[in-house]
Amino acid sequence: MSTIGNIRGEYERGSLDESSVNKDPLLQFEKWFADALHENLLHPNAFVLSTAAADGKPSGRVVLLKGIDPEGFVFYTNYESRKANEIKENSFACMTFFWPKLERQIRIEGSTKKITNAESDDYFNSRPRGSQAGAWVSPQSKVIPGREGLDVSEDLFLKDNEGKEISRPPFWGGYRISPVKIEFWQGRTNRLHDRILYTWEEDEWKIERLAP
Repeated sequence: MSTIGNIRGEYERGSLDESSVNKDPLLQFEKWFADALHENLLHPNAFVLSTAAADGKPSGRVVLLKGIDPEGFVFYTNYESRKANEIKENSFACMTFFWPKLERQIRIEGSTKKITNAESDDYFNSRPRGSQAGAWVSPQSKVIPGREGLDVSEDLFLKDNEGKEISRPPFWGGYRISPVKIEFWQGRTNRLHDRILYTWEEDEWKIERLAP
């Protein structure tokens, strides 16, 4: 473990300037996301979702972005999971995307709300059948005695619902994070990285540069 401090890497791919970014951070996000897709990155929609309970203790996990619209960023989960319980206590959350190949990072902070049942239904109906079954049989974030019971539950559920349409569980659905801050980070040489911060103030986006 003594070699961890010696790990080095230089960032050389690009730069980021206040005058060149889109005035709308969601459009800037879409531009960078298109670049990530073009590079054929593995899971470009994966991000770290950070939440905190009422006592302020934080937790983080990797989830997948499943939608973006003018109101914000959408992901899906079990409404009885740890992340969902923390969102109930403290709706403010943070998303962090990191694309090493592009030497880019995006941090998004904002409030989190459930999306409509219709939106959740539409997405659930588009999921593979196995994923639909998994949403029903997994008591997400709860302690279970072992893997076998989970597999047995999935097999029984699929047999019981063979030939039937699987509806969305009432305890599963989407959230939308409405951003109030979005930071775009571009790696540069000598750790003098570019950081452009958008802050929502008085019904418009304020754009500033942060020191690396």
